[in-house]
Amino acid sequence: MFLVGNGAGFSGDRVDAPIPVVRSLIRRGLPAALFFETLGERTVALAQLERRRDPELGYEPMLERLLEPILADCFHHGIPILGNFGAANPPAAARCIAALARRLGLPELRIATVTGDDVAGSIDLATLAIHEADSNLRADDAKLVAANAYIGAEPLVEALRGGAHVVVAGRTSDPALAIAPLIAHYGWAFDDWEKLAVGAAAGHLLECGSQVCGGVFWDPGRKDIPDPANIGFPIAEVGPDGSLTITKPEDTGGLVDLRTVKEQLLYELHDPAAYITPDVVLDITGCTLEQTGQDRVALLGLAGKPAPEMLKVTACFEGSWLGEGEVSVAGPNALARARATADVLLRRMEMRGLRVRSRVDLIGVASVHDSDDGALWRAYVGPEPEEIRIRLAVEGEHRDDCDQAAREVLALLCCGPAGTGGARWRVTPRILTRSYLVPRAMVPTTVTIRTAREMN
Repeated sequence: MFLVGNGAGFSGDRVDAPIPVVRSLIRRGLPAALFFETLGERTVALAQLERRRDPELGYEPMLERLLEPILADCFHHGIPILGNFGAANPPAAARCIAALARRLGLPELRIATVTGDDVAGSIDLATLAIHEADSNLRADDAKLVAANAYIGAEPLVEALRGGAHVVVAGRTSDPALAIAPLIAHYGWAFDDWEKLAVGAAAGHLLECGSQVCGGVFWDPGRKDIPDPANIGFPIAEVGPDGSLTITKPEDTGGLVDLRTVKEQLLYELHDPAAYITPDVVLDITGCTLEQTGQDRVALLGLAGKPAPEMLKVTACFEGSWLGEGEVSVAGPNALARARATADVLLRRMEMRGLRVRSRVDLIGVASVHDSDDGALWRAYVGPEPEEIRIRLAVEGEHRDDCDQAAREVLALLCCGPAGTGGARWRVTPRILTRSYLVPRAMVPTTVTIRTAREMN
């Protein structure tokens, strides 16, 4: 049996989450690996902007905090760590880990750096087919920020077989982070589609951290979970025959049951017969689940199909600007005052001639499901709210216009027409993404392995 644990499901995840996972892996005494999945679609682009400001940045900002509590234990117990926490700058991330290792007295820690996913300077996007889901997105005149291919498990396997204790990558597919240690341990062939399908399912179930342990599943009073403040992160048990069980550390909150696993299995799954990854196409149409014990769910009937010929490239472009301003109203007649204030803000956009597209949400009345014209909060006839947060959001091509628009909430803070408080505003750049398809031969990867001592 081989164990695969997850220590993060996104950039900014809980920094203490890996500790009980590693503790559980050590306690069980079986061959194991730990992976961190920290990249969303736009995360690499934001990291690339950080790298522009400082060549030594552009990787997961919480990297040192995530690894410091568990790096020595993983090293001494032979638990390799894999992560796409290199983001836009895997070499700098590797240097950060090397410095941490030396500080912890681990100069012989072997760190592998996987590069090649960044194709911004090597591939002309105009020559590539646009992914069908993004065919209507316009980005032809926008300035490119980042373009990264979703690489598969092969370079990660090469790193592990080369003796790496930590594997630092940029944009990988999420399932590849689980597939790689399984191939490296069991010696599965890269075209053993049935086995790789199990690895892909394990990676898909674990990739979002606590979600499969009840995180997003939690709905108090309807779908309760124990001790949510201490929710566990998942562990997959994978046998040499392709058996798969999902569980979690014994001393953590949350739960793993048929419901949590079903919800995560279907997450982001557009076609149950064809979940496409760089390594294998996963088919779950024949999958069945079995609760085999407390916080233990086995998956059966997973099937695999040959890997696709094309890899996905997500390109991120400079978009427009987003301006946001918020202010609160509370007490008697709050709804009428909030509606009046919203209308004042929209009227101010017109009066000042600001070149922005605007909307106002009344948080606490209607916001998440409302339309840009505010139809729901304008028609609201329910109970009078005790307090309402007014949010102005504007989008425009010019930063100054968006900044001036967002600052309009400040005029409402003390001397405005409706007596408001708690004003805040900010302006941030928007990122536009569009995905392309590229032949995998056009995305060569490189693996470099060095000790922390050698990187001093």
